[in-house]
Amino acid sequence: MTKKRMILYASILVLAAAVIYAFPPSHTTNPNTESPSSTADKVQADTWNTGTIEEQAKKLTALMTDKEKIGQLVMYTPTERADAFSNTMIAEYQVGSALLNRQMQSAQQMAAFTNQLQQWSSETRLGIPLFISGDLEYGAAQRVPTEATILPRQMAIGATGNVDYAKQAAQVTAAEAKAMGFQWSFSPVADVNSNLENPVIGVRSFGQNTKLVSDMAVAQVQGYQEEGVLSSAKHFPGHGDTGFDTHSTLANVTYSEEVLRKVHLPPFQAVIDQGIESIMTSHIIIEAIDPELPATLSKKVLTGLLREQMGFKGIIVTDAMVMEAISANWGAGEAAVMAINAGADIVMANGSVEDQYDTLHTLYKALQKGKIDKSRVDDAVERILYYKLKMNLFEQRSVDVEHAGLVVGSQEHGELSNRIAIDSVTLVKNEEVLPLDPASKEHTLVVSVAYADWIADSVKKLVSGEVTAYQAAPARGEKLDAAPEAVAEAVALAKKADRILVFTQSDRQLPQGQIDLVNQLLATGKPVVTVSLGNPGDILSYPNAKAHLSTYALDNWYWLTPIPVSWEAAVQVIFGAAPKGKLPVTLNGTYQEGYGLRYP
Repeated sequence: MTKKRMILYASILVLAAAVIYAFPPSHTTNPNTESPSSTADKVQADTWNTGTIEEQAKKLTALMTDKEKIGQLVMYTPTERADAFSNTMIAEYQVGSALLNRQMQSAQQMAAFTNQLQQWSSETRLGIPLFISGDLEYGAAQRVPTEATILPRQMAIGATGNVDYAKQAAQVTAAEAKAMGFQWSFSPVADVNSNLENPVIGVRSFGQNTKLVSDMAVAQVQGYQEEGVLSSAKHFPGHGDTGFDTHSTLANVTYSEEVLRKVHLPPFQAVIDQGIESIMTSHIIIEAIDPELPATLSKKVLTGLLREQMGFKGIIVTDAMVMEAISANWGAGEAAVMAINAGADIVMANGSVEDQYDTLHTLYKALQKGKIDKSRVDDAVERILYYKLKMNLFEQRSVDVEHAGLVVGSQEHGELSNRIAIDSVTLVKNEEVLPLDPASKEHTLVVSVAYADWIADSVKKLVSGEVTAYQAAPARGEKLDAAPEAVAEAVALAKKADRILVFTQSDRQLPQGQIDLVNQLLATGKPVVTVSLGNPGDILSYPNAKAHLSTYALDNWYWLTPIPVSWEAAVQVIFGAAPKGKLPVTLNGTYQEGYGLRYP
């Protein structure tokens, strides 16, 4: 992908991901909270930094006001700038963590941004550094797409069957993220994808095999640990068998406790045994454990199951509390109180500015009124401080901005990503169609519901003949489908071409328009290669296709999180590179887990 196109791509993503913040004209401290601390009464470190790390954490906790303690329990979400909102959250509310979910244009810009946040944290009364965190499932590129290394999705890594790739991908992610000032990655996804129609996990999971998911999750934790970055397995106690997206609705699972313990819990137990520092909760109701409350709010799940039965000692962090599964049923503030009482240590507050203020105020009021036990708060704060001290953040909270530009997106990292992608592409069907001849002067038509021009550019790099691109959907965030007129136009173009590559995408069931698109292109009688960009089960919707590849390149946020390295690898396989991937999930009786063809 060209630098110009990547810059354009990132600009589009930043606009798409932006959340409009409505700042109050002059924000004042809640009258029920303590007065904000000033640097005039700054506490010197030598009053608490002696003894073991555990002893230091206890001493520092004992010096904190209730307001400072509540701040440590909240992970706020900055805008893309170091603005007045962030200054208030850090200087006045002493929040302990920041979730960076915006995208920036460069590694140096990101490093400068995290440095500013940490500078503000150093100026507070106790000078407690922030945890800078982010979703980094496919690398630091999730935050800096124009420069950082874009790594294949976890299901693509699962398709390689190579556990070393899982570890190496985590090491690359950690090295690049750390260089930009991140200390915490919300990865790996430890969910066992036992439901092919799961709309929210999908290609984010390593696959359906519990042992494979366990082994690869452990390998990723090892990679992060070796690079000195916290990792967070998610979404406890397993989000792989849901038919609904908890971003928009409350989901529950009805399988037995035996299934939970045999299928979904082992990956989490495996990373706990590896010493993982953090686990993220899911907003789903596990009826076998607690039929009334989602895991995030359930003491039976977080304290009873995770802490007491599974022996987890690290930080429990909630998933986003503004996801409708939580906010629409309990409200972000009250849900935060329920989560802390259930056993969570950090609440992820990533809603509007007022939602985030409300979370802090509600938690503080609950503590003052005895709705949260002080010992529960102290326990959480001590645990958080323990890891900040263990990571030496008090002395090393900032990063070298120039160094970030050298580490992020290095050639070595890019080469690893390409190897993983090539080894992941899965040849699912081939009735004497593939590989196509790249030296042929034949006219190739590339039809896709998303990223058609970019995919066609990948084809142009390999072939000698003419290449035409046609995109059959707007692909601006809507559910991808092909209208009848788009199908007709694609068929008209196909009549002028010699061979056709058609790329489909779904997060569960393929829409009828895409099915019609493929079937009508097949009806032209031209050689047609079909490629699934998302759910590998697309082939089930057009069983008459004669050649089919799975790439695992797009999830249900396809417009925000594409993995071009994976579709580029698929193009290389189409034109002769050896297919090596194997399905990490079962599609049907014919295409089962572990299935994958090879070229003669």
